[in-house]
Amino acid sequence: MDRREDLLAFALELARAAETVILPLYQRCAVSFKSDGSEVTEADRGAEALMRRMIGERYPEHAILGEEQGGTMGPTPGPRWILDPVDGTTSFAAGVPLFGTLIALVDDAEPVLGVIHFPVLRETVYAARGLGCRLQARGGEPVPVRVAPAVPLAEALVSSTGVHGSDIHPGPVAYRLSAVIRGARKFRFFSDCTQHALVCRGTVHAAIDTVMQPWDIAALVPCVEEAGGVVSTVDGRREGLVFGGSLVSSCDRRLHEEVLGLLAP
Repeated sequence: MDRREDLLAFALELARAAETVILPLYQRCAVSFKSDGSEVTEADRGAEALMRRMIGERYPEHAILGEEQGGTMGPTPGPRWILDPVDGTTSFAAGVPLFGTLIALVDDAEPVLGVIHFPVLRETVYAARGLGCRLQARGGEPVPVRVAPAVPLAEALVSSTGVHGSDIHPGPVAYRLSAVIRGARKFRFFSDCTQHALVCRGTVHAAIDTVMQPWDIAALVPCVEEAGGVVSTVDGRREGLVFGGSLVSSCDRRLHEEVLGLLAP
């Protein structure tokens, strides 16, 4: 087993361990609110604490950045794990099973591997650089996954997590999500990491998140790219993407550029 495979196997071990904290609290967990207004639960805190302990025992030289316990924001040299124990806490708190656990390893801020694990669905999409993207579902054997064949926007299924940061619900920048909605063959709202996992699996052509944190982004990047897809910030930047604040994933470069062109404020 080479080092990438070893690290990926450990990341999958982290996801399974986090699940043991998360699932017993699903649909029976109190919700509190952080200073930024986002939800947090005992599952978020407990799962991240467990993953941090495991990383510290196996790779004490590695840094960690997590949604709940923090870490250095911005690029840093060397290997660092980036953790989001419950991506989609709103879904988790509402009893909707479409939340995930995101685990990434970055090296000098560039993602090396990513795991998108759905505890309730018992599905995991995962990838490491040069090893392809795979799906393991309900205890079965992992199978390779690829993005959908290229299509223009007029033939594409496109999704977004929500309308925040768009011309429908403006923030500091109002990206023109309404133009994408009108231009797509079909548009749907799929929650958080779910939509980017669906791009990897070839069932959604493009997915849009206008406001994201590094722990929301890092695990998704290697999964989409190893599945053959394209990723960037909403304004088209690939460099420094983990700390870019937004993410668009697509099955094809031409579709990606078409979506970005319409989103531009």
